[in-house]
Amino acid sequence: MRVIAINGSHRKGKNTAIMLQWVLEEVATANIETELIELTDYKITSCKACNFCLRETDCNIKNDDMMAIAEKMFKADGIVLGSPVYFTNVTGLMKIFIDRTRWMHMCRNMLRDKIGAVVTNAGLRNGGQEIVLNILTRFLMAHGLHIVDSRNPNKGIYNIGATGTVFQGLSQENNGINWKKSIREDNLAFKECKELGRNLTREITLRKISSNS
Repeated sequence: MRVIAINGSHRKGKNTAIMLQWVLEEVATANIETELIELTDYKITSCKACNFCLRETDCNIKNDDMMAIAEKMFKADGIVLGSPVYFTNVTGLMKIFIDRTRWMHMCRNMLRDKIGAVVTNAGLRNGGQEIVLNILTRFLMAHGLHIVDSRNPNKGIYNIGATGTVFQGLSQENNGINWKKSIREDNLAFKECKELGRNLTREITLRKISSNS
């Protein structure tokens, strides 16, 4: 079994990557293979709207790294997406990636029945996190993935995914706002990511057992 996490942040290894690693660490405890993919490490050309994928389950662009990422997605049982909030939306890098998966969807959903999950973070407490969760979730659902959330009623966690913020509180300095040093100081984000990892692991394991029975 294998789970990959795809980071759409332009800041490699920072807050979004940390949240994705928290999810993957929990998944790895069940001896499931994991990998974090940083989109900043790959060359991904923008979709050219050539509509080649309306006729073929293939993309006409061959001179970049998108096919390498696609192969990782095909081999994965679970896919976790992460993006920070940019103007109540995903990053430009994540949007280019999303658009370039069109060929996996138009003729047939080539990712159907995999398990998906999403994480996001923003500077402010109400910085557009729920909108980005919705965008990423709808994208995965369009590809036929089954979405898990960070639900744990016993701990009061009910989010569709995991959210974080570096907003610390109000002050008389720094333009009236105190900031956390990193997402590592957001205890609720940590708990949500861990619950997301546990729920992801459970669904993947159950599906594997069901397919083998």
